[in-house]
Amino acid sequence: MTHNIEAIFLDLGNTLRILVKDQDHMARARQRIVELVGTNEDPVTFVAKLEERYKVYRKWAFENLREAPESEMWTRWLAPDFPAEEIAPLGAELTYQYRQSMGRRVVVDGGREVVEELQRRGYTLGIISNLIGTREIPEWLEAEDYGRYFKAVVLSSVFGRRKPDPSIYFEAAKRAGVDPSKCAYVGDNLKRDVTGTRAAGFGQIVIMISPEELAEAEITDENRPDVIIHQFRQLLDIFPGIPRSPNGEKGQE
Repeated sequence: MTHNIEAIFLDLGNTLRILVKDQDHMARARQRIVELVGTNEDPVTFVAKLEERYKVYRKWAFENLREAPESEMWTRWLAPDFPAEEIAPLGAELTYQYRQSMGRRVVVDGGREVVEELQRRGYTLGIISNLIGTREIPEWLEAEDYGRYFKAVVLSSVFGRRKPDPSIYFEAAKRAGVDPSKCAYVGDNLKRDVTGTRAAGFGQIVIMISPEELAEAEITDENRPDVIIHQFRQLLDIFPGIPRSPNGEKGQE
């Protein structure tokens, strides 16, 4: 199946990047949030309240397969008890700090080496991710020099639609200039990362999941991926490279 694949799209959370609970980092972000909002509440208590409100927002987002603009998310769900005209302009910074209050996000072990090798093997690479916030990923791509690897980056926070809505996958394939049937997606969620990808007609679906999680998962015809892996490095076993014709152009075996 992989011999037809020309583009590989990666999920971010729990796929290319993982969350590290850095307490000092988290504390600084919580403090910055209360300063931005202008409250005297204890930072830990206030952010805990935000987390409960975020669950309500997340339920709405899941049900509607939408991602609200940051200004709307904060004025409608997360901080509706503060003046909207003051909170709305702070939406992007508040979202960024809220994400930081959860911890630091770092690339998985061997992540850069795998991405570099997949690109060297001739694959067009991209990112498709459900994500609140518009500044975190562009800043990360630039700061750590990952932007040069990814031709198409489609985030629900910018695009407005969330996985498993097929439109986010169609958009990514379009930006990459590759037919969906020749695209693969690598994610970590057996439900949304499989159903949406399949509905979009992607050629291959890879799910990265721990053996422990897999043992407890219920695999059905609806959520069955084409390949299951346990480590990011295993992508190099799945995608050996794009066959090329004698003249050096991409071609099929």
